[in-house]
Amino acid sequence: MEKQKAKHSDYPLQQILKWNAAKKLVMSRLEIIHDDLSLESERKIIQSITGRIKSEESVLAKLKKKGYHASVFEAEDYLNDIVGVRAVCLFEDDLYRILDALLYSQEIRIVKIKDYIKNPKNSGYRSLHVIIKMPVVLAKKQHWVTVEIQLRTSAMDYWAELDYQFRYKKTDKRAEAIGEELKKYSLLIEEVDHKMIFLRNQIAAMN
Repeated sequence: MEKQKAKHSDYPLQQILKWNAAKKLVMSRLEIIHDDLSLESERKIIQSITGRIKSEESVLAKLKKKGYHASVFEAEDYLNDIVGVRAVCLFEDDLYRILDALLYSQEIRIVKIKDYIKNPKNSGYRSLHVIIKMPVVLAKKQHWVTVEIQLRTSAMDYWAELDYQFRYKKTDKRAEAIGEELKKYSLLIEEVDHKMIFLRNQIAAMN
């Protein structure tokens, strides 16, 4: 999910261990949800599951952007996405089925749901973000670790990849026109995502 190489040298080792454990547990939970929903639907639900821990550079940049004068040691108190996990599906409605399964998971706490599919960002960004707390037991002590789960269709994901590249080139004189073009493509992708569900259902109804 994070494009630059992660640098964790200044993070406390206990923090890295805790974050890695939370990432693995969430990815495992999504794999179980995938198996369950795939069995029920008789088709593959999740195409890929990836996870990452934000680099120190990204954490400090985000803290600065938000106006916090905190160090990487305190970042966990201010940011919800230090640990991130992404699941990519073919169909938009499956994203909400995964969300429902997460809501029924007794071992996690749902902190916040950000629905950028029904309410896209101004840029055209569309995705379903679920902020959760995952319990991690280390040295006989339980820690509740915040993890951001991103749920996207394949089309949303490749659009977001282009948007990510664009963000670092906004000083270019062509940026405004390209930004408008990206937003138009987001609307086209939304239309295609809906049509793909319709076609999937038609194929499923065939004898």
